[in-house]
Amino acid sequence: MWWFFDSGLFGIFFVLIFVVVICGFIYVIASGVRQWKKNNDSPRLTVEAQVVAKRTDVTHHSGTHHNGMHSAGHTSTWHYATFQVESGDRMEFSVGGSEYGMLAEGDRGRLTFQGTRYLGFERLR
Repeated sequence: MWWFFDSGLFGIFFVLIFVVVICGFIYVIASGVRQWKKNNDSPRLTVEAQVVAKRTDVTHHSGTHHNGMHSAGHTSTWHYATFQVESGDRMEFSVGGSEYGMLAEGDRGRLTFQGTRYLGFERLR
């Protein structure tokens, strides 16, 4: 096992892992910027739509131990709503918690969005 450390392979392996992690971060950031630009370049559309589904995604991040102290973890909740437009196409958007609470499956109204960015939903009376 010591030959791994003595032969220089450890250094090569360490650098390789470091480069892969940095490339992963760069890829995630570049993807986010690309999606942001694509949304900004997309037209703002308002279409007749119906809320067909709602869901939440809850993730729990565990706490950490530091010098014998335990910090409580935290929970993140993401809210999603799926809308069906007159053509039958469905689109799912991430929506804020208060907006999520105001939407009900079956609601009909005017959905406003820009690319993958949800901008609002106005219920028809």
